[in-house]
Amino acid sequence: MESTPLYRQVAGHYRRAIEAGTLTAGDRMPSVRALMGLHGVSLSTALQACRQLESDGLLEARPRAGYFVSAPQRAPLAPLTEPDAALPDPAQYVGIHQRISGLLARSQHQHVHTNLGGAYCAPSLYPADALRSAAARALRRHPMLFAEAVEPEGHAPLRGAIARQALHARMQLAPEEIVITHGCTEALNLALRAVAGPGDVIAVESPTYYGLLQILESLGMRALEIPCSPQTGMSLEALELAAQHYDNIRAVAVVPNLQNPLGCIMPDAHKARLVQWCEARGIALIEDDCFSATADGDTQPAAAKAWDSSGNVIHCASLHKVLAPGMRLGWIAAGKWQPRVEMLKFGLSRPNEMLSQMAAADFLASGAHERHLRRLRTRLQLQREWFAQAVATSFPAGTRLGSPRGGMHLWVEMPAQVSSEAVFDQALQAGIRVMPGVMFSNAGRFDHCLRINCGTPRSAQIERALATLAGVVQKLAG
Repeated sequence: MESTPLYRQVAGHYRRAIEAGTLTAGDRMPSVRALMGLHGVSLSTALQACRQLESDGLLEARPRAGYFVSAPQRAPLAPLTEPDAALPDPAQYVGIHQRISGLLARSQHQHVHTNLGGAYCAPSLYPADALRSAAARALRRHPMLFAEAVEPEGHAPLRGAIARQALHARMQLAPEEIVITHGCTEALNLALRAVAGPGDVIAVESPTYYGLLQILESLGMRALEIPCSPQTGMSLEALELAAQHYDNIRAVAVVPNLQNPLGCIMPDAHKARLVQWCEARGIALIEDDCFSATADGDTQPAAAKAWDSSGNVIHCASLHKVLAPGMRLGWIAAGKWQPRVEMLKFGLSRPNEMLSQMAAADFLASGAHERHLRRLRTRLQLQREWFAQAVATSFPAGTRLGSPRGGMHLWVEMPAQVSSEAVFDQALQAGIRVMPGVMFSNAGRFDHCLRINCGTPRSAQIERALATLAGVVQKLAG
């Protein structure tokens, strides 16, 4: 029997390394010359080995850069179910269900070794060293910083840096139009307080970020859930239908780019139409934008505020998802409501402390920020693809999966008989935290869904946690 050709032996060595996870998607292969030295083979043999792995879909060649491990080809899964755009049930005029607070409390009091329910990346993906250096420089330049009063609306250089960053999302903002906040949560609080009061109705996406439901409940406002497509975002047809039946909608709160939890990006034509629709009816549009800087590719999707010509769009955003979770820096551009937002900010929490603002401004003004974002987008894209592959190959038949073009989450639709709350409880007992779909709606229609965080790089611990989670779902699916 003929022996295996030498190039196939070399290719097999790296195939096994890729299959074992020793080499993962995005890793650089040794150069052709390095392969010659490592394996004692000719240039022709080394090239044949690489081309064999490339034809098998395991490697990709990048011009002037060499060979890299390819992202795995995902097992086929049906796309997420499109929503029924029927008229929202007025029974959805309810506050956040106590179940959500109970779920959060249970997860906080249980030992968790693997958190797949968070909304952040692993610490290693953030520029901690550079930010620490920036903070040290700020203290050297301003040794009396902690003894001095803070700037009322936020650190001027930070507001300027954010205004320049906003150009990537096609917004034209003056630094004076930006107010620095304690994360996006405070920005949303300020926006809602500026345009509505207790008892007022706010149209929200369904599913929507549970934190928004908590804010509405705390302010005594009522959420009217509007169906959200996993492809195009909030159904404008359903919103128009709702407005015909309910004449007391005071604001529409949306996440047009990388919606949480679906991960969809609203087409530009829909954004323009939504902005125009809200303006024509005197309904405030509140835009939540925490994830758009993580969108795949080099072009950031446009913000809805890019189509705002009257100041009717309130843009709320943050830096803590993409730059520094520990800083809790957010911002708001409130358009025609800016004077009221400035008053509310001062009355409710006073200005933010200065050190983190100075460090962030220093980093944003440097070329290091764009390099960080490019690395972050690349890593998140690879991680999402790997997580999606793991779900596709291990979850039960009937599972559906979203394909977000950015962000750090996957929305998983399990077979209808599987309760996400049951998955949450059983996974928690195994030390694994996920976000059950029941948390993302007051209406209970997403109890068979999960939001899984992909912000942590692949590791043996992550692999074991996903395998355990898949086992829980398989068991509940029967």
